[in-house]
Amino acid sequence: MPARRSPWMDQDLDDFRDLARTFCEKEIKPNVDTFIANKQVDRDLWNKAGDQGLLCLSIPEEYGGGGGTFAHEAILIEEQARTGDSSWGASLHNGIVAHYILAYGTEEQKHAWLPKMASGEVVGAIAMTEPGTGSDLQSVKTKAIREGDEYVVNGSKTFITNGAQADVVIVVAKTNPEEAASGISLIIVPCDAPGFSRGRVLDKIGMKGQDTSELFFEDVRVPVTNLLGTEEGQGFIQLMMQLPQERLIVAVSNVAAMELILDETMRYVHDREAFGRPIWGFQNTKFKMAEVATEARVARSFVDECIGLHLEGQLDIPTVAMAKLWCSERAQKVADICLQLHGGYGYMNEYPIARAWADLRVSQIYAGTSEIMKEIIARSLPAPV
Repeated sequence: MPARRSPWMDQDLDDFRDLARTFCEKEIKPNVDTFIANKQVDRDLWNKAGDQGLLCLSIPEEYGGGGGTFAHEAILIEEQARTGDSSWGASLHNGIVAHYILAYGTEEQKHAWLPKMASGEVVGAIAMTEPGTGSDLQSVKTKAIREGDEYVVNGSKTFITNGAQADVVIVVAKTNPEEAASGISLIIVPCDAPGFSRGRVLDKIGMKGQDTSELFFEDVRVPVTNLLGTEEGQGFIQLMMQLPQERLIVAVSNVAAMELILDETMRYVHDREAFGRPIWGFQNTKFKMAEVATEARVARSFVDECIGLHLEGQLDIPTVAMAKLWCSERAQKVADICLQLHGGYGYMNEYPIARAWADLRVSQIYAGTSEIMKEIIARSLPAPV
């Protein structure tokens, strides 16, 4: 099959891919096992990435960023995925946390946080999920109650990516507990604030090197100037506006994982022998790999279309929900087929397919479950005339 170049690529992005690939091959791939054992990446990975200009890629240069576009973010996501790593939370730091500050922050907030996030001095996280809320963000219990010139933050969060290493957290909280969506605001909380604490790094079935953590806020006081946005109650709308990029990030990583799985499994079925011949010699293997190649190609084409639309500012919420739903579901299907072709070795963590199979399962849950994606899509369908 001829190599395919995404239509949104250009020479500048080709050169950037070389830089991203070199970094990931040198700094990430040899350390994947160490990250998993430590349940987090080495802290200096963030500083090394900052030195190479790989953080805040799509943030304007005036705030210390790379001045690029989402295409640069997508390439870094792809190159990280192709090393088999799921530990480094750069896509959240770059494509989500930094963009909340860019989109809704004051000039003072942007200059205070974005340059440090771009250098790797500060690692960012966003705290949405709570033990009892999950996808129901309108029902968060964490409160940020104004007292004079400060907000007093109380509550707890769970499943927080970058939670153990974060230096700053954007907290989804109720500034008006009597309201649902209209009571939600986003508050910037530095992690050195008194009353902030971290719980355990959570023991997950996959993504074991990602420092997904519990966070606790006990009478944490921050200035009212740490509110994101011009007034209280804008948080839910802000979340809805930024979630499409988060969902596209998931879809991009899913496609890159499918392509890695395809390559790794093709290598395996040609090398591994059974009944006196390579596994590739069996018709079932060829048929299954044909399915996998087709799934990966279709997903890639759809995601490329979505990236193109996003770069033009035209990617709508239902379409990106389709991309997130399709790619997360298909990536798991591909991983399942390829694990089966590995036989017993597919169940061993030393093989990339085993880790990919476990890592991918959460893609159908985070950034909005598959069920939520279906609800969004269904709402967009026109009624019959």
